[in-house]
Amino acid sequence: MTSTEESSSLNDNHPSSSTAADPDTTNTTSDTTPTSSAETMTLASPARTATLLANLSSVTSRIAAASAKSPVSRTKPVRLVAVSKLKPASDILALYNAPSSPVGDGDGDSSSAAGVGPQLHFGENYLQELLEKSRILPAGIRWHFIGGLQSNKCVSLARDVRGLWAVESVDTEKKASLLDRGWGERKQRQQQDDDDVEEKLRVFVQVNTSGEENKAGVEPANAPALCRFVREKCPRLHLQGLMTIGAIARSKATTPETENEDFVCLRQTRDAVIKELGLEGDEAASFELSMGMSSDFEGAIMLGSDEVRVGTTIFGERPPKSQAKIV
Repeated sequence: MTSTEESSSLNDNHPSSSTAADPDTTNTTSDTTPTSSAETMTLASPARTATLLANLSSVTSRIAAASAKSPVSRTKPVRLVAVSKLKPASDILALYNAPSSPVGDGDGDSSSAAGVGPQLHFGENYLQELLEKSRILPAGIRWHFIGGLQSNKCVSLARDVRGLWAVESVDTEKKASLLDRGWGERKQRQQQDDDDVEEKLRVFVQVNTSGEENKAGVEPANAPALCRFVREKCPRLHLQGLMTIGAIARSKATTPETENEDFVCLRQTRDAVIKELGLEGDEAASFELSMGMSSDFEGAIMLGSDEVRVGTTIFGERPPKSQAKIV
């Protein structure tokens, strides 16, 4: 595994239908759904949609239960990012169009187990896949880039992905600067096209809490300096918090009752960042931790995670990258 996987609102209009030809999909026509270059969009079959919604409901219920048991005081619900990498656009659309929950705030966060409601936050690992999905799926989706960042793709990521809500894998000053530049170019284009672009791009600094050489992320001791750089030298970026991808062995061993060393380390790193940067009040309280995936998100919530990134538990096993299809 190489990677993972509120502020202002976006346009959350929900398209109703689209067209395609596939044995596991339903074909309808639509004038409102964004389309691919082939002017088609695949809808998930009723059976696939039912499976996805049942999985989402189970995850949100588990998040709510873990949040209720957690000793950590929260001012807002834990955010669920559905990790949709290598999964078709039809799966994402099915979750985005989920019937509204009778309880909850409707912003895609897991505030209640009473129902599913529209899932707004989705995570992707690969720029080209994210670019294509953001073009053909509704503008109201809030995209999180959670994959390894390449310097030569940072500008395009910040500038070109429609509905980009956050980049969660910043681990160098260079990449932060390039994202800042890309968001600036996006805002310049906004002025020309009269599009709505948020003032700042949210970013998380990725911390390598496990010390694995093959894993991206800044060393915990160096996280405060990188966070300071983002806050002081990148005026178009908003430092949302810290992110980690725990060691696989630790993740598999984590239960809601046990403490994962990676999560403890990230929490300690957050405390060090808050102290070194002098964050107080709302700034300190809103500095988030993004930690926890399918195998360990309940344990992460117990230790104070503000955001969990869940993929296979919702979507099922992923196909090989060479066999993955967007539409």
